[in-house]
Amino acid sequence: MTNIQNLLVGKGELQKILLPRYANRHGLITGATGTGKTVTLQILAEGFSKIGVPVFMADVKGDLSGLSQAAGPHRKITERIEKIGIEDYRSQAYPVVLWDVFGKSGHPIRATVSDMGPLLLTSMMELNETQEGVLNVAFKMADEEGLLLLDFKDLREILRYLSDNAKLISAQYGRVTPASVGAIQRRLLVLEQQGAEDFFGEPALELTDILRQDLSGKGVINILSADKLISKPRLYSTFLLWLLSELFEELPEVGDPEKPRLVFFFDEAHVLFNTAPKALLEKVIQVVRLIRSKGVGVYFITQNPLDVPDSVSSQLGNRIQHALRAYTPREQKAVKAAASTFRPNPKLDVQKVITTLGVGEGLVSMLEEGGIPGIVDACLIVPPESRIGPATKKERAAVLSRSGMGTKYNKPADRESAFEILHKRVEEKTRIAEKLANAEAAEKERIKQEKVRSKPRGRKKKSELEKFRDKTLSTMGSSLGRALSRTILGSLKKYF
Repeated sequence: MTNIQNLLVGKGELQKILLPRYANRHGLITGATGTGKTVTLQILAEGFSKIGVPVFMADVKGDLSGLSQAAGPHRKITERIEKIGIEDYRSQAYPVVLWDVFGKSGHPIRATVSDMGPLLLTSMMELNETQEGVLNVAFKMADEEGLLLLDFKDLREILRYLSDNAKLISAQYGRVTPASVGAIQRRLLVLEQQGAEDFFGEPALELTDILRQDLSGKGVINILSADKLISKPRLYSTFLLWLLSELFEELPEVGDPEKPRLVFFFDEAHVLFNTAPKALLEKVIQVVRLIRSKGVGVYFITQNPLDVPDSVSSQLGNRIQHALRAYTPREQKAVKAAASTFRPNPKLDVQKVITTLGVGEGLVSMLEEGGIPGIVDACLIVPPESRIGPATKKERAAVLSRSGMGTKYNKPADRESAFEILHKRVEEKTRIAEKLANAEAAEKERIKQEKVRSKPRGRKKKSELEKFRDKTLSTMGSSLGRALSRTILGSLKKYF
């Protein structure tokens, strides 16, 4: 086995280290606001990068871009280095790529509608069971007819097609009503207004682009700008879960590697677990349980350990607990729950210590040899080698320019997909209808002209004698007059 450096996390009675070969057994970082979770996240990202492990993390507060800049000298950092006994501390910047779903603070990060799938879209749009069924029909029909669902306009167009052909489609796929389609379209509009339209499309993210090392062999730290995204919790949690699912589906099995292939930090994890419907929660549990064998470690970060369901929490072997407050019954329950998750330390009243930890201190328990949880200890967390706090606007621009991702992702692509194909069908249908209408009009005109030509001609024009006779007869009412008229007409006939 290659000699891979262990990750120093902090020091209590002894130094606490994270063994890379157990880093894919996942982890949990918890603590109240302002207790040091973000810095802990930062030092773990640095540690993984040093040993060549790429990292993906969401930057909810906008502070983590400082990883791209070297830390400046600071008295408190110097003091902590001495207390912990760090011998190889070196202020340095780390290789960072900045991403942003909205394409403002980083390179655009996109997925296609097909990649997202109906289950995650259902959660994102908060659809009911009936509406979810209709969405599944849309995906099924698109798949069978070879209609690519890439962006929002593709999804809108296929939903319009479902509504216009509801009776025909219901007979083949099950009941589809215009009302259900309309409800989905309204939800889609809400997502568009939240900016989700920027996320769906091409070029879609290729996983190899977040699984990279730089030229020096350090793992690239991928930072998702999430300070605005977190205000749309459904979009935030669904995006991160989509990325985890893609890793789970596409990466090959590697068993238990000597170090992870990727470490994934899921900040504000309560957003996922508080909003996920049952079907989605089951998917989370499945992914967390099985993705370890793909060489991916998942670390959840949240304020309260009770935010993470027991079915997920039981799979998180590496734990760092920062301070918790215990003023309310729920907070006291959280403290008790947090204390119960650690392997006991006879020298430590864990439940009491949790409420007295200072900023940058934490209860640490890492998996030891054999995958056994280590005895918990109260530790000083090591200081980061990169800057604590965000990079400046100018520094961010420099990071973006040298990432190499701009030429690939900055400009959106729009190839032929469901929208264009269905539009062509409508146009062709319109042309055929116009041709039929013109042909029908021409046939009606032909029949009309034929009738005119075949109509019998009128009676011949009356002669002058016949006109005189008719006039005379009309003025003579008696039989005598009529007889006289005939006599006169007979006499006059020879003159006409």
